[in-house]
Amino acid sequence: MYVPSTYNIDQPIDNSKYVDQSLEKFSNMFGGATSDDGTGAWIGDNKKLVKEKVTIVYSFTENLDKNKINEVVAYAKDLRKEMKQSSISIEVNGRMYFIE
Repeated sequence: MYVPSTYNIDQPIDNSKYVDQSLEKFSNMFGGATSDDGTGAWIGDNKKLVKEKVTIVYSFTENLDKNKINEVVAYAKDLRKEMKQSSISIEVNGRMYFIE
């Protein structure tokens, strides 16, 4: 899961509360979790590069089932609403999904 460093799309915030919440959620679900800081980038509507700091929270598991995926998606939707984002990105088996 890519935890944004902005609130309401473009207001910079300290995202440590959301990172800790995500680490705890993933640790409870999968037995552990890791976070790494990164930078996300995309081309905005004005055709210019937009960059944002993100924190990637991830877990490895041998037992990924539909229920756990649904729980991660539900959590991403809750986080998206709480942080007032247009979407939250999650990655499953190397594939990116934008949860709206």
